[in-house]
Amino acid sequence: MTLSSGPALRITVRATGRWLATLLTLCCFIGTPTALADPPHIATLDWTLAETLQALGTPPMAVAQIDAYHDWVGEPHLPDSVADLGLRTQPNLELLADLDPDRILISPMFANLTPRLSRIAPVKNFTLYTPGRDTWQEMRELTRGVADVVGRPEAAERLIASTETRIAELRQQLPDDTPPLLVVQFMDARHVRVFGDNGLYQAVLERLGLDNAWSDETNAWGFSLVGIEALANLDARLVVIEPYPAGVRETLDDSGLWQGLVRDSRGAPLVLPPVWSFGALPSAQRFAEQLTAALETPHAR
Repeated sequence: MTLSSGPALRITVRATGRWLATLLTLCCFIGTPTALADPPHIATLDWTLAETLQALGTPPMAVAQIDAYHDWVGEPHLPDSVADLGLRTQPNLELLADLDPDRILISPMFANLTPRLSRIAPVKNFTLYTPGRDTWQEMRELTRGVADVVGRPEAAERLIASTETRIAELRQQLPDDTPPLLVVQFMDARHVRVFGDNGLYQAVLERLGLDNAWSDETNAWGFSLVGIEALANLDARLVVIEPYPAGVRETLDDSGLWQGLVRDSRGAPLVLPPVWSFGALPSAQRFAEQLTAALETPHAR
C-alpha cells in the first residue's frame, strides 16, 4: 500500500506526536508510585508502647530505661540507635527537648508528666487494662491507635493478624492433659504477684484454651500481691516468670515453704524468661510462645 504525502500527513504526524507527549507526561505523574512519607519521630516513657512501635517496624527515637526494658520486656529488642531518656518517672527532659520528637506517647501511669512533656511536643496517652473491658480487644485498639500515630495502619492489621494466627497455631500444639496453671512473679523471697483476670497472661491463657487456677480478685493490672503461703492447696502447675529479684532464687532453694509448694505442684514448676506482664500484642505472643515451648518439654525446669 502506498502512503499519501503532503499537508494531511504532516498534520497527522504532528497531532500524533503531541498526543504521545501528553500520554508520557501523564504516565510520569500517574504511573510513578508516590514515596511513603517518613514516620514521625516518636519518644515514649512506656515500654508497652515502645514494644508496639518496634513491632510495627517504626522504632521509637527515645525510650526510658532501655536496659530495664530489655530485662523485663525481653523482646522485641530495641536498636542501639534509640536514645535512653533515663528514669521513666523522672525522664531527662533536657535530652528529650534536644532530640525534638514529633510526638510523645505515654500511658496513664505517666499522666502527671503531661504538662512538662507537652512543652516539648504533643503528648498522646494510650490506655490499656481498663477494668471491665476485654483485654484482648483493648490490645487490638492500642495497636491500631499507635499505628495511626506513625501513619502505618496496614502494619497494625498485619501485626494483629500474625499474632492471632500464631497463637491459634500454638493452641493446637499444647498437650491435651495440661492442668490449670498458676502464673506468678517474685517480688521478694516471700511475696509474689499472682496473675488473674484483667491481665495479659489471663488473656493469652484464654486464647490458648488453658485454665488459670487463680480465681481471686485482682487489681487493675491483673494481679494480686500475696505471700507464697496463699498458693498452698491450689490444684495447679506453677509457672514462674523471670526475672527474679537479686538473691531470691538462691533463697528459695532453702525455703521449706516454697519447696513444699513445688512438691504439691502438678508437675515441675515452669520457669519462663521475662515477658512484660503489662504489655500488648508483642508480649502476648512472646508469652504464648514461651509457655507452649515449656509445656511441650517433657522435663521442663
